[in-house]
Amino acid sequence: MTRIRKVLVTGADGFIGSHLTEELVRRGYDVRAFVMYNSFNSWGWLDHAAADVQGKFEVFAGDIRDPHGVSEAMKGCDAVLHLAALIAIPYSYHSPDTYVDTNIKGTLNVLQAARNQGVRKVVHTSTSEVYGTALYVPIDEKHPLQGQSPYSASKIGADQMALSFYRSFELPVGIIRPFNTYGPRQSARAVIPTIITQLAAGKESIRLGAIHPTRDFNYVKDTVRGFIHMLESDQCIGEVINIGSNFEVSIEDTVAFLQEILGTDAEIVSDDVRIRPSLSEVERLWADNRKASELLSWQPEFAGVEGFKRGLRETAEWFVDPINRSGYKAGIYNI
Repeated sequence: MTRIRKVLVTGADGFIGSHLTEELVRRGYDVRAFVMYNSFNSWGWLDHAAADVQGKFEVFAGDIRDPHGVSEAMKGCDAVLHLAALIAIPYSYHSPDTYVDTNIKGTLNVLQAARNQGVRKVVHTSTSEVYGTALYVPIDEKHPLQGQSPYSASKIGADQMALSFYRSFELPVGIIRPFNTYGPRQSARAVIPTIITQLAAGKESIRLGAIHPTRDFNYVKDTVRGFIHMLESDQCIGEVINIGSNFEVSIEDTVAFLQEILGTDAEIVSDDVRIRPSLSEVERLWADNRKASELLSWQPEFAGVEGFKRGLRETAEWFVDPINRSGYKAGIYNI
């Protein structure tokens, strides 16, 4: 494919987006980071970008729900990596309208702008939550889609909108479907930071929701490499591709691994407010990543038990630093 030089990253101020922005800069891309406008002029995690990339990317503050702003941000870009989304499942029970506006209409704005401006590649971000509880494992890309929360339903809609633009207008779209990404900077609304921040705060008991469900955790470095493989390959056009470790682990076992790493034996206390409605809880996720291997030559570097523990150690090291943890409220449930 023609060399892509200038890349727009939406959601660049977030957890995965900030790591991706840094890695793109390191690889020599000209990056425009789309961040959520706010009156504090905060760039989210990009305010804390690594020293070697600070000042080496452009920032555009806007709102993914605003089609004019999205179009302005995309001018002159060869490709778009679209990560901007609302992702918290509990908050989607509270405010589902915002998920439709941000995740579906926001994606439509990206697709329309990319079509109008002749962008050469759009990588749209999906989520393993669209599969719902596994009907079979490992989960490949042909698995049925099940909207078990307003969040997952909105992402199914966004994914289908992206595919419709490929089929209707030949827009060069590829869909990346990461499984449960974890790592430094992740919000405490996710389970691994929830566990670590409570353990690191020295709590004798940690409050969690259901601990029996299983997940396929994907370390952020592997997820970022997946995005870059999607960006650099034409094999993903019109395709949905899982990015996962092909390793299934329960939340309970994840707690045990982190207790071992942090040297604590805090007990687990079930917190009713953290329990999803029974039909909304995704009980089992386990990625089949063969398509990513075949089309993108991507393989997880943090796979299996030892790879997972290595990623957990790197994550825990970041969260244990009081400076990094200062923005987290370990005693409050973050929806």
